[in-house]
Amino acid sequence: MLLAIDCGNTNTVFALWDGARFLATWRLTTEHRRTADEYFVWLSSLIALGRLEVGVTEAIISSTVPRVVFNLRVLCDRYFGCRPLVVGKPGCLLPVPPRVDPGTNVGPDRLVNAVAGFDRYGGDLVVVDFGTATTFDVVDTDGAYVGGVIAPGVNLSLEALHMAAAALPHVDVARPATAIGTNTVACMQAGVYFGYIGLCEGIVRRIRAEWPRTLRVIATGGLAPLFAQGTELFERIDDDLTMHGLVVLNRFNRGLAAA
Repeated sequence: MLLAIDCGNTNTVFALWDGARFLATWRLTTEHRRTADEYFVWLSSLIALGRLEVGVTEAIISSTVPRVVFNLRVLCDRYFGCRPLVVGKPGCLLPVPPRVDPGTNVGPDRLVNAVAGFDRYGGDLVVVDFGTATTFDVVDTDGAYVGGVIAPGVNLSLEALHMAAAALPHVDVARPATAIGTNTVACMQAGVYFGYIGLCEGIVRRIRAEWPRTLRVIATGGLAPLFAQGTELFERIDDDLTMHGLVVLNRFNRGLAAA
């Protein structure tokens, strides 16, 4: 059984893959000081509550927070007796290397999204991921990651607005009924919601203008379904795209090892 771990700046997702489907997916706040023992107590408790028959034999990690990788590796080694693959490290190869400027370190989450997007939808693709940052990842015809765009995330923008302007409250992200707000909260929600729709449409329009072929656009991330309500930009909303990419990468690398 595969333990797939996707560690982002805000949350870390753990998922169990039995070879055919995800048996369970759990999420907790990313904290670099959390030890391997703490991870195991939390994870084993959830496994027990779910009454799952689990025998983890493989693990793969994607992390945009380098400081958490050590303890996640210790978790896999100490409690599951397996050495995890780590996306972006030499021991974890990609089906097609990224084509970017020499010396560029591409975020592992973006590499995983490119692999997953190509596996499910083919090339000539833009993957929009609504995470801590909003990223636009361009996938070439052969599945190579070739670049993209990084913009501030939705919640990050709201938090910055709240912190920088003393009179503005903290608000949740929601789809407003109208663009013209009649109170402070509605004004802020309209600015964020319609502002990010405009950002997505505008960036994709520019990417398409630079690309020699037709590009399809898919979206992932927790806020993707909400923003998809306000635009026809996205062909698909794929909630488990990143976890699927980890499964694909693990299968690819284990196949190489067995060859």
